[in-house]
Amino acid sequence: MDKEIVLAADLGGTNLRMAAVDRQGTILCRAVRETPNGENLEEIVRAIIETAIECRENCADFKVAAISAAVPGTLDVNNGKIITSPNLPALSNFQMAAALTDALGVQTVLENDANAAAVGENWLGASKNCRDSICVTLGTGVGGGIMIDGKTLRGASGKAGEIGHLCVESRGAPCRCGSQGCVEQYASASAIVRIAKELAAEYPASVVKNHARLKAHEVFEAGKKGDALALEVFRQMGFYLGVAFSSLINVLNPEIIVIGGGASAGWELFAPSMHKTICQRSYGGHAEQTKILRGELGDDAGILGAARLAFNLSA
Repeated sequence: MDKEIVLAADLGGTNLRMAAVDRQGTILCRAVRETPNGENLEEIVRAIIETAIECRENCADFKVAAISAAVPGTLDVNNGKIITSPNLPALSNFQMAAALTDALGVQTVLENDANAAAVGENWLGASKNCRDSICVTLGTGVGGGIMIDGKTLRGASGKAGEIGHLCVESRGAPCRCGSQGCVEQYASASAIVRIAKELAAEYPASVVKNHARLKAHEVFEAGKKGDALALEVFRQMGFYLGVAFSSLINVLNPEIIVIGGGASAGWELFAPSMHKTICQRSYGGHAEQTKILRGELGDDAGILGAARLAFNLSA
């Protein structure tokens, strides 16, 4: 049994990460590549298969128990189907588990990427030993995973945890989900770029320029150097996260909220505004009782969570 591994994938809007993981959570090998165009289903599936084969070949002495994929969007976990994936639209209404099982010859476990990150952090990361926790991933979009009494909250039809689509601005920016004012439009990597571009004319002295290839990390680097435009972008990000988190705290009373994903790198810039807003809006002293921490597992949270779920299923 100790020689078993899971090939665990974390498919993001920007990068596809794959790793071979053993039952103790040790990553034995890994592969990474850019996520193919979100409109091209065949390329996305081929990339997952090729990276899985690469990891399997590098761990030839181990038995592959399953492949487990953490993917963005709303899923039918029991049937291995992606229902909707706004940031990778080609995946909508796709039987991902069946496609990977057919190609690789092993059982496939499918999970929402933020749910997988929540499981990973709860297994080996910041929320370890916490029964009631929330994990929020700030990446190309904003994902959420909620664990109640140590189990993933799925809701009546398996669609719970869409924290990125909490409305924080009633007449706010349109979202790819079809709504508007979602926190994803104010606290993701793509939101950082959008807001920076919208504010550029108000800050002519800023080093952040409104150009087609502006990246979130460029805004972050400017903010670390005190650029006024960048600091305003992250102040807004923190405010809207605070609005969303105070609602979660008021409704669910979690022990901890863990913040992960690539855009969490801006923590030092958005955290003050976030904490201030949470304190202002949380009911009955809940803010003081809820820990809010950065994730400890970084890019590996989703991979480790996906592996954990697969091992639990095969135990």
